[in-house]
Amino acid sequence: MSWTKDEMAQYIANLFPDYSSVNLGIGLPSLVAEKVASEKNIMIHSENGVLGVSGRPTKETVSPTLINAGKETISIKDGASFFDSSLSFGMIRGGHIDFCVLGALEVDASGNLANWMIPGKKLTGMGGAMDLVNGAKKVIIMMGHFNKKGEEKLVKNTNLPLTGMGVVSDVITDLGHFQPKNGTFHIVKLAPDVKEEDCKLP
Repeated sequence: MSWTKDEMAQYIANLFPDYSSVNLGIGLPSLVAEKVASEKNIMIHSENGVLGVSGRPTKETVSPTLINAGKETISIKDGASFFDSSLSFGMIRGGHIDFCVLGALEVDASGNLANWMIPGKKLTGMGGAMDLVNGAKKVIIMMGHFNKKGEEKLVKNTNLPLTGMGVVSDVITDLGHFQPKNGTFHIVKLAPDVKEEDCKLP
């Protein structure tokens, strides 16, 4: 049985040590904010200029002016701060973010990441991903194990345009936790009832 999106998010939230600074990419990674235990004192950074994101707001607390980089409404924790893009990217490029969690189109066995475009398809731009994969101390990928066509997203070598080379430390998919090492993917943990052969690792 594969992990649900919520189970993947909870698994990733449990990987962060206390007092870490974390940036969450748009889409699937944003779910992690709802799973971080308050007692861990994690500071979640959003590249549009927020430090101290704490998940989704309720109907009573929602504000149209409080959003993350994916334009989703957010809640903030005590001690949160707001700043402009230059300071936000200064935090990223200056190495002040401990972890970033991003989605991906493909990750290859050398830790190369492709997550911003498929040639010939509509292009929305890379956003801050290029800065994050080089500025964060550790890059975690959160994604489905297979694409919509049923093709593996953990590959020996990706031919898609790269976001970063050798930047990925961990990949969490609906099938398990994997690490690119020595030209292959090391299995850290598999989801319940998932077997190695189900993962079709290169």
